[in-house]
Amino acid sequence: MFRGAIFDVDGVLVDSPHERAWRESLQTLMESPAWSSIRQASTWSPDAFTSRVYETQLSGKPREAGALSALQYFHVPDAASHVEEYADAKQARLVQLIEAGDFRAYDDAVRFVFNVHSRGLRTVSASSSKNARTFLEKVNLQSILGADQITPHGLNATSTLLDIFDTDVSGRDFPHGKPAPDIFLAAAAQLGEEPAVCFVVEDAVSGIQAAVAGKMDGLGTARRNDVPMLQQAGATLVVTSLDDVDLDQLMQGTLVKKETSEAAH
Repeated sequence: MFRGAIFDVDGVLVDSPHERAWRESLQTLMESPAWSSIRQASTWSPDAFTSRVYETQLSGKPREAGALSALQYFHVPDAASHVEEYADAKQARLVQLIEAGDFRAYDDAVRFVFNVHSRGLRTVSASSSKNARTFLEKVNLQSILGADQITPHGLNATSTLLDIFDTDVSGRDFPHGKPAPDIFLAAAAQLGEEPAVCFVVEDAVSGIQAAVAGKMDGLGTARRNDVPMLQQAGATLVVTSLDDVDLDQLMQGTLVKKETSEAAH
């Protein structure tokens, strides 16, 4: 039976502006006089930075690793020497978007975290992003779940999504980023549970691969019409909405959709 639930944040719990911040900050740099020679030598263009680039080069990676990956993808000369500037520009733009409230929580994910936690599973947020905690602190539970649901569980009008996590390992520096399992193994250890009795909720291929590498079940949430990719990465179950997960079966250690009794674990 499962005893721990590990959640990525960006793309799973919140529709964060990370992709927008990466795209807009790089465009600002490329169109600046200081980067004119870099722009001319690279393959970058505004249209070339697609969601696919974000998913394959940036999603799930620590900030500096993501910056390097994107710059190399666009064949920026001496990419490593520009990583810090790009990473800093992205972070500054992200902070602007967060402060402006330019993001939303996924209601299905908030319901899912609340439901598994209220049924006794221990929960931990585990994102590579150093901004993950800030997102969780800004999501008000009552506005999504209603006072009648949260009050019996000791929550109130000011309770946030962060309040229903037992612990948080987001934003820590690990020797290896996803698809290595370091962050998820640390999350399980933080809960005091063996990896085998934990499952990971992820929206990125690299995150599912990390769960598999850590000997954990991966619950893929396909936010970008990428069901086949998450399945190929080794997800135990892939859903387009976390409302589709059968909670009764999950509490028995089986990840399946509500409409089927076929075990996936």
